[in-house]
Amino acid sequence: MLLLKLALVAATVLLSSLAARRFGHAVGGTIAGMPMIAGPIIGFVLWQETPERTREIALATLACLPAAMVHMVSFAWGATRWRWPFALLGANTAFLAAGWSLVALDLPVVLALAFALAAPALAVRSLPRLHVPAVAVHIPRIELGLRVLAAAAMAWLLMRSAGVLPPGLSGLLLALPIAGNVLPCFTLPRHGAAATVALIAGFARGVYGFAAFFVMLYLALGTLPPALAYGLAWAAAASAALAVYAAAQRARRRQTARLSTSA
Repeated sequence: MLLLKLALVAATVLLSSLAARRFGHAVGGTIAGMPMIAGPIIGFVLWQETPERTREIALATLACLPAAMVHMVSFAWGATRWRWPFALLGANTAFLAAGWSLVALDLPVVLALAFALAAPALAVRSLPRLHVPAVAVHIPRIELGLRVLAAAAMAWLLMRSAGVLPPGLSGLLLALPIAGNVLPCFTLPRHGAAATVALIAGFARGVYGFAAFFVMLYLALGTLPPALAYGLAWAAAASAALAVYAAAQRARRRQTARLSTSA
């Protein structure tokens, strides 16, 4: 079972990296922002725990989701000034500080859901304004392997903790962006700050799907059978991702049209 869980994590990081290879950093980031890792993890928790326990963890994850956005924005700004180890340290420090604050606040459910849904949009608006073309990216095979190994190591630690620790701490760990810790650390030294910001912007857009997944799971587990609630959560995540992708494509076409007119 542990090997199956790690395989899901490895497949997600590999898929994100291959998407970046083919379509650019932003697309790879969007895939990484989806609940491709936390979704299966919470699925296994739901299998092993009661729906009420899983619902508590889902709510705690949503409550901590703004902290994940603080992490990504901090890494993006750090990437414009520092090398990746310092950007990574700053991002995780900001994440833990924001996450513990949110857990301590113990926000009402309505506010926790609202903040989780608003966090991705606020994160995108808070990123540095750096431009990088949406083109294919060269990622050596050995780097692909190292990305997968790093993500699998982080996921192993989370899986050992989720469902064992108290719900608040489990939710905080599930909200920790595994791919958001791994992928920027490889992108920054090889491709630079602009590419890293593009990756993180894509990640933030993918988090719309993450938020939709956990909101639907939390609401559906209150009234529906666990399997149906879990399926509806994935449907909500896919719908949110498609809507955000369509909006991004429209915005890109409008920007291209404006540039062509001004030229």
